[in-house]
Amino acid sequence: MQKTFLFIYKHIVIFLIIFLFMVLSLMLYNISSPNDTPKTFYIASSNLEDVVNTLKKNGYSVTWLDRLMLQYNEVPTQGWYSVAPNTRNRFDFFKTLYQQKTKTMDVVVYAGETAEELTARLANDMKLDQKKLLAYYKRHALFNEADIFAGHYTLARNADENTSMGYLLDTSRGKLASYALEYFKEVPEIAELKALLTIASIIQKESNSVKEMSHISSVIYNRLEKGMKLQMDSTLNYGKYSHTIVTPERIKSDTSYYNTYKHKGLPLQPLSTVSLDALYAAKYPAKGDYLFFMLSPKGGHTFAATYAEHLENLKLFRMYQKEGEERKKKEEAEKEAKEKNDSNVTVIKK
Repeated sequence: MQKTFLFIYKHIVIFLIIFLFMVLSLMLYNISSPNDTPKTFYIASSNLEDVVNTLKKNGYSVTWLDRLMLQYNEVPTQGWYSVAPNTRNRFDFFKTLYQQKTKTMDVVVYAGETAEELTARLANDMKLDQKKLLAYYKRHALFNEADIFAGHYTLARNADENTSMGYLLDTSRGKLASYALEYFKEVPEIAELKALLTIASIIQKESNSVKEMSHISSVIYNRLEKGMKLQMDSTLNYGKYSHTIVTPERIKSDTSYYNTYKHKGLPLQPLSTVSLDALYAAKYPAKGDYLFFMLSPKGGHTFAATYAEHLENLKLFRMYQKEGEERKKKEEAEKEAKEKNDSNVTVIKK
């Protein structure tokens, strides 16, 4: 009898110890903070693994119990979240995470912008530090320019420099990966993508017309195939010269590899941001034997397969320019004569 009592007693004590240990562990777990610093982050989807990976990437500790809390309550949906330092218990943190969505703002990345221009405008719009934005971009860029695609993006209003630039880069990498998956039979090398982005940036600098992009792409490929120099002004619109007029003096003095009047082949890296339309045209040039193109009096560009045809187009365009200059001079002379005549009129008061 006594042995039986001792046996039961020991098991009760062991059970109580285990129970108390579990209760104490849960209490300690509950009061521990996943992260003690404020965080703003973007969750790409409501997939539990995406949510967990995003939290871990941003410095949050996520245990199997946290996973259960997320699943049991509500998994956060795609979007921006802003979480203040955790003053509540751990269970509440994961239980209410889906409610922590934050205010956002729309930003536009324009085709043809350099990283310097993009970060300057973003810093102004979001009240951030441009130097920090640019530093993050340079640390993580693969192509120097063109790592962020032109388009509309949604950012958290209170996101810091690293979070904002990281989102733009990650989203653009996703677009590039989707493009490669759709238009390449095998995963392309970085060098191949860089060359395509460089061609796309030249196309983008030459024209924003989607209809013309594939024809400009054709000229680039035809010239490269024939071993001709590209001789395009757009390649000299790089860096601080991004939006400056290319003069004959500049063509003579610029010794960089961007000067395709002096150097054969493509520049070593892209010139600026590009649109997906320009990237598509870089991959799929129009079929044809065009080697030249220039501005057209009717707007857009005129394309030619021979130099003789190009000279004829050039002649017609210069005639159009001359007629425009003469028309402008005539209008200015008529305006000046009218103003002179009006100043000579005597106003008689009754």
